[in-house]
Order: sequence, then structure tokens, then C-alpha cells
Amino acid sequence: MSRSSARGQVEPTAALVVLLAVCGAVSTYATVLNGAGYEAERNVATPTLDRVVDRLAVGGVADPTRRRRAQRAGPRGYRVNVTLAAAGRRWHAGPTTPGPTAGTDTATRSLGVRLAPGRVRPGRVRVEVWS
Repeated sequence: MSRSSARGQVEPTAALVVLLAVCGAVSTYATVLNGAGYEAERNVATPTLDRVVDRLAVGGVADPTRRRRAQRAGPRGYRVNVTLAAAGRRWHAGPTTPGPTAGTDTATRSLGVRLAPGRVRPGRVRVEVWS
């Protein structure tokens, strides 16, 4: 039984033609996709809220004295305002927000807030992020 040593080989010219065709197709696809005008907006408030709650809450209960530490959990290049509210009281940390027209991204979550030792009330934490 004789076997050919040229099995599975391709002519170099044919391989170059196929390679150029594939590169051309990928380049065309990338150019069309780039020109489509699709810009995904990042939702930075939700992951920032997760990090803020991790720094703000101890044992699942938020401590208002930790709000400045929690405010520093924001992403680089963005400004963050943290507001904690419970039992008719509010605590803020961070700069004043410019408002929703300035592209401010907002997220909120309910959690317990420690008002005094042994005194926990339902509350809400709100994070506003903008650049």
C-alpha cells in the first residue's frame, strides 16, 4: 500500500488567497460595525452601589458614620454622591449632583440603617454617579 506524502498540504498561492479573503471579510465587518453608530452606555451606578453597600454595611446593616468611606468606593474618573435615608433622617457624602440632564446614573437599594446601638430602622441608600 503506497501512501502519498503530499496528503493534507495546500498550495502556497491558494493559502494566501484564502487568507486575504478572510482578512478582507473581517476588515469589512469591523468597518461596517464601527460605522453603525452603536454606542453602549455603561451602567456605572449599579456596580458602584454594590461596592458602596459593602463598605457602608456591617452585618447587613448600614452605619451612617461609614458614609464617607463608602463614597470613596466609586470608579476612577467619576464623581459619586451617596445618600442614606432612614426614619426621616438623611446623611450625604460626596459632591452635589448636577442633575439628571448631566448624564447622572442612579441606583438605589433598601437596607437596614443603624440609628443607635440596638436601634435599626428600614432605610434606603442611593448612589449617583457622573463624570
